[in-house]
Amino acid sequence: MQVKKGENEIGEMSAVVPIVATKPHGSRAGKLIAGGLALVVVFGLGVNVGNGRISIASQPHEQSGLPTKLDYSSVNDVYNAIKENYNGTLTATQMTDGLKHGLAEATKDPYTEYFTAAEAKSFNDELNNSFSGIGAELGQDSDGNLQVIAPISGFPADKAGLKAQDLIASIDGTSTSGMSVDAAVNKIRGKAGTKVTLDIVRDKTQALTLTITRQNIQVPSVTTKTLDNNIGYMQISTFADDTAKLAQAAADKFKQQNVKGIVLDLRDDPGGLLDAAVSVSSLWVPQNKLIVEEKGTIGDVTHDATGGDELNGIPTVVLVDAGSASASEITAGALHDNNVARIIGVKSYGKGVVQQLMNFPDGSELKVTVASWYRPNGSSINHKGITPDQIVTVSDADAKAKNDTQLKAAEDYLNK
Repeated sequence: MQVKKGENEIGEMSAVVPIVATKPHGSRAGKLIAGGLALVVVFGLGVNVGNGRISIASQPHEQSGLPTKLDYSSVNDVYNAIKENYNGTLTATQMTDGLKHGLAEATKDPYTEYFTAAEAKSFNDELNNSFSGIGAELGQDSDGNLQVIAPISGFPADKAGLKAQDLIASIDGTSTSGMSVDAAVNKIRGKAGTKVTLDIVRDKTQALTLTITRQNIQVPSVTTKTLDNNIGYMQISTFADDTAKLAQAAADKFKQQNVKGIVLDLRDDPGGLLDAAVSVSSLWVPQNKLIVEEKGTIGDVTHDATGGDELNGIPTVVLVDAGSASASEITAGALHDNNVARIIGVKSYGKGVVQQLMNFPDGSELKVTVASWYRPNGSSINHKGITPDQIVTVSDADAKAKNDTQLKAAEDYLNK
């Protein structure tokens, strides 16, 4: 099988690893991933997506030192040894998928990954806050018990009567003692239309059993409200397909309300689509001002504000923390370096590399690191993060008491 970049053939691969990828000549195809942390399940996500609309003058750089095609003789030696000696059942699909996973893992880059078709679907669903489940945010209480943070209004958990602060003692008969939040989320999620049974302890005294039917859930990436003293609040949970539209609607609402200031909350936002980050930043940053620059094998590409900047001039605070990564850091850096916002919180994660998401005919995908991000001030984001103008930490006592000291600091600043 031939693997091509644009119209330039770069070699052949044995039928052992059948991959075909075609990219339009002179443009970027597929998605570019630039993310850092996680949604509920995927730690290390975040996506910077170039969707074929970004013109690149030069052809992507090929890795020097690699042969035109691989010598599979030693791979076949290992394959034959496994086939003849492994005490278990394997399929040809498992073996070829293993080879593809191994090629990506050979880079030793935690952000370069191969996804099977099923894994690719899960990845993209997580990116867009879309999944099949019951619609509840989970966490742990101070004793490590699995706890409902909040059911999402209108979804199965809410309709079934699940409430905030309920403790989940078991899932389908399996005790949650010692179970991580991620493991619990994976166990609760499942195919739409199927049921999951939760044993609940409410108010530490009341034992309940709820059987909830899972459904497909799409969680909006942007939520807004108006704080005291007419301060607009916009929280972005991830930069997804719906972010630009929802953020624009929030901006229009803020303008109509004539808010005196805005809090843009990017805490625990793992990143997402580059287009979404540019669109959000453009609500504040004047047209043609630099949002972010990427440098790497794809060449140097700049991304500028697209116009609008209707929130420019309204005092704005961006909240970040150690969970803010990638597209969140791009947005925070763009607003700060263009002098349209103040940053409050603690140092962000520091995930400043971009991955290209390449789609293959069988539904599988390859996420491969191709560049690094640079802020408008020229500094790298990767491993450095963004240091706020005002450092505000949240103590364990404040967290337990649910005192949001960072948000309070933002309000205090805007009220002055």
